[in-house]
Amino acid sequence: MAAGAEPCFNPNTFPTHPAMSDPLARLFPLDLLKGFVAVGRRMSITQAADDLCLTQSAVSRQIRALEDHLQVRLFVRQHRGVAFTPEGERLFRSADGAVQQLQDVAGELRKRDGRQPVTVTASIGVAGLWLLPRLGSLQRAHPQLDVRLSASNQISDLRADGIDLAIRYCREADAPADAIRLFDETIAPVAHPSLGAHRLTAVEDLAQLPLLEFDDPRPWLHWRSWLGAHGYRQASRRGILRFNQYDQMIHAALAGQGVALGRLELIQPLIAGGQLAVVDMPGAALASPNAFWLIHATDHPREDVARVAAWIRAEAARVAPASAQRQAVPAPPGP
Repeated sequence: MAAGAEPCFNPNTFPTHPAMSDPLARLFPLDLLKGFVAVGRRMSITQAADDLCLTQSAVSRQIRALEDHLQVRLFVRQHRGVAFTPEGERLFRSADGAVQQLQDVAGELRKRDGRQPVTVTASIGVAGLWLLPRLGSLQRAHPQLDVRLSASNQISDLRADGIDLAIRYCREADAPADAIRLFDETIAPVAHPSLGAHRLTAVEDLAQLPLLEFDDPRPWLHWRSWLGAHGYRQASRRGILRFNQYDQMIHAALAGQGVALGRLELIQPLIAGGQLAVVDMPGAALASPNAFWLIHATDHPREDVARVAAWIRAEAARVAPASAQRQAVPAPPGP
């Protein structure tokens, strides 16, 4: 071979495989393996479906198809998540490493082929109410950037999931040491101006209006906590509408369907634009124990990631303090 020449590919130089191996033609479809590994990594079909951008039923069908192909059970369904069978654990030990190698190689090839997208993850509410309305300014400032927004309420392993930046909502004690504080959170009742809630002067008056509630385990986001802080134990006499996503509740408030507990820093543009009004009674705004934090997947981000991180910090710096967000809604003209 001439000096400097690259060797030709010769499949005969690769080691032979054990006689017990299945022929390649009989191997199960590899797309099923991706679903199996995703469930095995999370031990949850729901979370695996989020990772793969599929429905839960689609992931369940992949697992059943793989089990039918191999004629063994791979998982045992439990009340909360799944558990491996011995056969499933054996397959996962081999499959997880193989899939991770494919992920690593694919990532390296994409780096050589062109720009990598900058992937940012945030909860569904933060993505819909805070990030999405601001993305236009990022596109204007950096039109060449390729950005992918991953909205999920699940906590991701940033490096394993290929995520560059995360906006997290937690207490200061729970934030990573290198997390960057974006802004704090203030809770206060908000409603569409047509309900007249901004003119209320007593907590008891809220009982005359329908209340909208975010179905979330954190108590400070519940009406019971807010009402209790004001010495009032009774909920709305008109009933409560509950939502499992925060942005859904805010859309209901925008439609005039009731009074919601507003996370003022997240919905600042809606308040500034007069689409929502803050109930401006004494002590209405309460400080949340949590704040919003920016987290990097690596200590040495590539240039595009650093640009997006700087943009997020700049947008967060423009978030007005809660005391400055209350907009006076003009009273209707007299008769």
